[in-house]
Amino acid sequence: MQWTRTLGYIPSIIFPAATITQLWTLWQAGRSDGASALTWTLFGIANLCLYLYVEKYREPQAIIGLLGTAVVDFAIVAVILRYRTLGV
Repeated sequence: MQWTRTLGYIPSIIFPAATITQLWTLWQAGRSDGASALTWTLFGIANLCLYLYVEKYREPQAIIGLLGTAVVDFAIVAVILRYRTLGV
């Protein structure tokens, strides 16, 4: 059973890392061309719903992997919308 718990840390590292990479890329580019606010909103909602579905509210894998990723998803949406209101 311990190995499955350890495996749970893999997506809890990869999911936030992938979304942070997108956020960083947007910041570096200074524009949001090609990034979809709707897609990232849906990813954020899906992560929140999955967190509630798995019912592992105190597991660090779920908190980091699902809630942490959802926070970054919504940060990406905020950056996209901000750049679009600025016209960049």
